[in-house]
Amino acid sequence: MSSSLDTVSNITPSRTEVERSPSRIAPIWTKLRGLVLAILFPIAMLIIWHLLTYGRKYSLIPSPTDVALSLYDLAFGGINDDAYSQSLMTHLLASVSRVYGGFAIAAIAAVPLGLMIGRIPLIRSLLDPTLQIMRPVPVTAWLPLSMIMFGLGPRSAFFLVCLGAFYPILVNTIFGVRSVDPRLFEAASMLGCQGPAQFFRVVLPASLPAIFTGLRLGLGFAWVVIVVGEMTGVQTGLGAIIMEARQLSRTEIIISGMIIIGVAGFLSDRMVMWLGKSLLRWSPNFV
Repeated sequence: MSSSLDTVSNITPSRTEVERSPSRIAPIWTKLRGLVLAILFPIAMLIIWHLLTYGRKYSLIPSPTDVALSLYDLAFGGINDDAYSQSLMTHLLASVSRVYGGFAIAAIAAVPLGLMIGRIPLIRSLLDPTLQIMRPVPVTAWLPLSMIMFGLGPRSAFFLVCLGAFYPILVNTIFGVRSVDPRLFEAASMLGCQGPAQFFRVVLPASLPAIFTGLRLGLGFAWVVIVVGEMTGVQTGLGAIIMEARQLSRTEIIISGMIIIGVAGFLSDRMVMWLGKSLLRWSPNFV
């Protein structure tokens, strides 16, 4: 009798094993859940796009297959063998250099200026009204003036990208400085930290979450503006090929350029997010 019970106990899983198996599945589903939800909407859009363009050979709106072939040809060639074949890296590197160059200049100028405007009343009264008047002016309105000031070519593109990234960084930096808890200044004064030293020990650390939010927005706007920036007579760049393809009615090239800009902007945003989370693990305000 005891041997038969032992046999049954060996065949039947114990209660702890039954309870353990769902707990093993749960973390896997938690990790995959975000990925599954993230790809559901793009897949639905692709299906709708395919259904709307299927069988229309002469439509100006290409099918997803045509765009995929165009992307492959841009990257590796061998399909159309035209001026766009195997040109992806050339145009992508040109746009990346302008985006990150203009963004770096904007960050170097906007962060210190935002700290001073947010903290020093005299500078705020002197500069903030003028900057708030100039801020709503769209970047496209600066296009003719930039070509007059900097001429045709990459310098105008750098200026426009820098301008597009400047104001989001500036506004968020000012907001971060103005949102610092006054009790932090009182505590710093009691510990002997006074005057300019409070900039580096109180103002800058407390406003870093808002500054990184501004950097994310600024870098995103830099990618938005790159198409406008590369309308200034440059020969290479994602914006340049989009504008050229528009003139040639190559809609598949236009959509391919849009996809590449979107992916590059997404990866740039992830990079800033990773850097912010690495430096601001102590802050619950940075998401």
